[in-house]
Amino acid sequence: MQKNEMAVIEITDIGVNGEGIGKHDGYTLFVKDAVIGDKAEVKVMKAKKNYGYARLMRVLEPSADRVEPRCAFARKCGGCQIQEMSYERQLAFKEQKVRGNLERLGGFDGEMLDQVMEPILGMDNPFGYRNKAQFPFGTDREGNPVTGFYAGRTHDIIANTDCALGVPVDREILEIILDFMKSEGISAYDEKTGKGLIRHVLIRYGFTTKEIMVCLVINGRKIPGAEKLIEKLTAISGMTSITISPNTRQTNVIMGDTYEVLWGQGFITDYIGTVRYQISPLSFYQVNPVQTEKLYSQALEYAGLKGGETVWDLYCGIGTISLFLAEKAGQVYGVEIVPQAIEDARKNARINRISNAEFFVGKAEEVLPEYYEDYAREHSGARARADVIVVDPPRKGCDQALLETIVKMAPERVVYVSCDPATLARDLKVLCGEGYALEKVRPVDMFPQTVHVETVVLLSYRK
Repeated sequence: MQKNEMAVIEITDIGVNGEGIGKHDGYTLFVKDAVIGDKAEVKVMKAKKNYGYARLMRVLEPSADRVEPRCAFARKCGGCQIQEMSYERQLAFKEQKVRGNLERLGGFDGEMLDQVMEPILGMDNPFGYRNKAQFPFGTDREGNPVTGFYAGRTHDIIANTDCALGVPVDREILEIILDFMKSEGISAYDEKTGKGLIRHVLIRYGFTTKEIMVCLVINGRKIPGAEKLIEKLTAISGMTSITISPNTRQTNVIMGDTYEVLWGQGFITDYIGTVRYQISPLSFYQVNPVQTEKLYSQALEYAGLKGGETVWDLYCGIGTISLFLAEKAGQVYGVEIVPQAIEDARKNARINRISNAEFFVGKAEEVLPEYYEDYAREHSGARARADVIVVDPPRKGCDQALLETIVKMAPERVVYVSCDPATLARDLKVLCGEGYALEKVRPVDMFPQTVHVETVVLLSYRK
């Protein structure tokens, strides 16, 4: 097929990024916004030798799995990729995404996966779940400030203050900020020129405590007339923290390196289960608290703690999983590369009166191997040990040196929490080639309406 050619196809599969897949005379086309079962008219936008990418022009016969999106901007916005797919079908897609990667990249047998895979943990209400949102600001053609989300694969802002995945108070906060900018003549940042003041606004909301944080990321050091904005924002019930984060670099990085309190305190608090956390503008904290509790409870169940175990929690962030584990373990050691996160982890341990959790700053792939070597030197060649190692790495997965050290330490159980099924499958293949057995796999839908899926895996040592 050629670029700009039209075709009518039936969608028979879903790609890893949520795009519909169909064929025209044996030629494979990937179609964004199409759902399995759709009969659709499409236009080829990019043609390669054996496959191409097409734009959905018209749905001629809708799939039984197609639903009306809750958000009017669902197709344009880059935030949701599969909002037009029924939630039941979304969950089935994500289960298959995890399974497909384990089979294709991990080399795991399908019959074995039938035995170890547990049903995906979904949500009762797959909307309004985000406790954190970052909104970019810009200017429309009439010169008015706007905010919303970027269109897919662009930095063009779709003006929308009412995101279907966010909490209702987001809209009220954004409207107040936009009105303030208009009345005070405060400009929005322009990525092309590097001029303008308001770059982004970060909003955090405590689902349990109902506390609210607003952090304005600015291209400067202060906001003229900020007291007027503070007056309006503090009238909102639950407002707890108003801060600014200066970021004067011409970069796509959203937050600055520091923040300054304009009103209230520099953090909000919230709970996952019975554990209380302090969350600053720069803290990493899972954005879906309902599913986070399910995710961490699953990790805790797989860890199988009885009360006296030594546990390492690698890539621990602000100690969210570590403190969950510490309630059941003998001793927990957490490792994270971000110093601010470790400060938060130690603070959160103190807040919860948890004394059996210790935290280290550094790369997990450096800290654990160094600990292993130092222990051997100090204990006449004895092997450092752990009963359980928990890893929750970034999208790129675990470093090879870290995997090798896990194998050397030979913990009885490894609990792997993953945000990327592909790198998960790669790392599991390594560990299962070194004496570990794949015991249980459970996907968790942390991000409904998107293609992303988290997975919790239990490995046991058999060698």
